Amino acid sequence: MSAAPVPTNVPAAAGAIARLPVSLPQLAEKKRLGEPIVMVTAYDYPSAVVAEQAGVDVVLVGDSGAMTVLGYSSTVPVSIEEMLMLASAARRGLRTPLLVADLPFGSFEASDQQAIETARRFIKEAGCDAVKIEANGVAVERARALVNAGIPVMGHVGLTPQTATALGGYRAQGRTAQRALDVARDAIALQEAGCFSIVFEAIPAPVATVLMERMEVPIIGIGAGASTDGQVLVFHDLLGIRDGVGARFVKRYADIQDEMVAGVRAYAEDVRTQRYPEADHTYSIDPVEFERFRSELG
Repeated sequence: MSAAPVPTNVPAAAGAIARLPVSLPQLAEKKRLGEPIVMVTAYDYPSAVVAEQAGVDVVLVGDSGAMTVLGYSSTVPVSIEEMLMLASAARRGLRTPLLVADLPFGSFEASDQQAIETARRFIKEAGCDAVKIEANGVAVERARALVNAGIPVMGHVGLTPQTATALGGYRAQGRTAQRALDVARDAIALQEAGCFSIVFEAIPAPVATVLMERMEVPIIGIGAGASTDGQVLVFHDLLGIRDGVGARFVKRYADIQDEMVAGVRAYAEDVRTQRYPEADHTYSIDPVEFERFRSELG
């Protein structure tokens, strides 16, 4: 479902050929044809514009934004209102990718009605095309209720950050036979509940490969090996806009934070040594007007 209006103010990539908005049937067709699906997170207008111009297929407004842009220590504290703000900003930066938003912790677990009301806000107020929920004790029930209410749902199994404490922390899942079976059951149940796609996070590659034989919907991996139908990374991780090395599955494609710090440091030095601003950075005034100004000023 891509019901949100297509923004007309989003800069297109130089030389880019106009693409139609990505739809759920297109994702299913990519799986059928074996065409890898590219997914990335975005949390505001600038990062969404980057994702648009880079030609990705799916943009996720992940609750990881709680940590990457809002400064929380985990994903748990982020509110519905904060997530709606981030999703709305991302929507304004997108023309083509499918836009999916995480339902934050505590916003869908209490009842089917709570889940539907929360999800509808992301569709109606933020213009999202779909929502994502993490596997937990009631996720399958909630996913089924959302799908029955006409709301596309992406599932999420393996490492689920919202319930990381119960899983023993931010660590790979499915590394024992029993835990691998648990992940498998979660994935199959979410598929049967009607999820159009499922994220596999931080599970052993051999486990993911076996599970792919049973998956009929597009599977997006993050730390799950190369057998999945697509991959997702956090915007700030892949561009190096963060401290530390990140999770094992992160591959850095740039070191933007280093460049940002260097740029701001150079600016600060120029200000302190009065090298900025120079004449090129100032505005002029007609000499006659300037003299009239001085005269009128007294």
